[in-house]
Amino acid sequence: MDFRLKTFVSVARHRSFTRAARELFITQPAVTRHIKELEAQAGTTLFDRSGGGIALTKAGEAMLFHAEKILDSYRRMQFDMNLLTGNFSGELRLGASSTIAQYVLPPCLARFSTRYPEIRLTLDTGNSRQMVQALFSRSIDLALVEGEARHAGIRYEPFMRDELVLVTGSRSAYAARETVTPQELTALPIVLRENGSGTLEVIERRLGERQIKLSSLNVIMQMGSTEGIKSFLASYDCVALLSVQAVTRELLSDTLTVIDIDGLSFEREFAFATLQGVPGTVAGDFMRFASETLPHTRKNNRK
Repeated sequence: MDFRLKTFVSVARHRSFTRAARELFITQPAVTRHIKELEAQAGTTLFDRSGGGIALTKAGEAMLFHAEKILDSYRRMQFDMNLLTGNFSGELRLGASSTIAQYVLPPCLARFSTRYPEIRLTLDTGNSRQMVQALFSRSIDLALVEGEARHAGIRYEPFMRDELVLVTGSRSAYAARETVTPQELTALPIVLRENGSGTLEVIERRLGERQIKLSSLNVIMQMGSTEGIKSFLASYDCVALLSVQAVTRELLSDTLTVIDIDGLSFEREFAFATLQGVPGTVAGDFMRFASETLPHTRKNNRK
């Protein structure tokens, strides 16, 4: 029954039998069989398969509501029972915004997996907005986000400070500039992260505090990848505001350089995010472990 519910929830989230099969590492006919068995047990259809796609029926919507709660409770029960017997096992579905996932989290994940090898970790990545949506859809248990927006129904707990710095290629026409004023910043050609990213959210808010609109910047491009922005900086005379966590290696190797902005800083806090009223034992243990493992800040890498 537990695996049938997992299969049903996966199909419901993806609206696809094929994607559910990939996620669960089973065949598509096996997915179809599990759904048919669940529908037979429920005595009704759970999916409307007409119109070239699939959608939840009213019964399916009710089933999804209860299935997600049952699976959450089952994961917590499984972990608590294992904890009492000294067997640290279970499952933790993490989500992280791209900056955290790529530049902050990997060493912590490695240490956590070394200490708790029986806990199965999965990591989903995207921008901060997408991670909040993943929490609401219950496809992840815990998100690590970088934005400042706060959503009703989500509990946030800061765990690490960060700073966005203005960088340019070391061979750029702007590399000789040590400082710029906030008004001079608006004239520089700049590459920004995509809409929905925590990085862009912080930039917009900090500029707004100085009565500078995001639309007043000389934006030449928006990109969904920090690595892509760094590569672009190496070949084009422009600037970008990026997390100091993401550019540490380039600053040390002198492929990028920092330009200070007089009287304007882009500090922020990374935060854990969980659904209100949905405590997770494994998620809580990971939050404590990460808080003890991750440095509070790496601003000393700023060059």
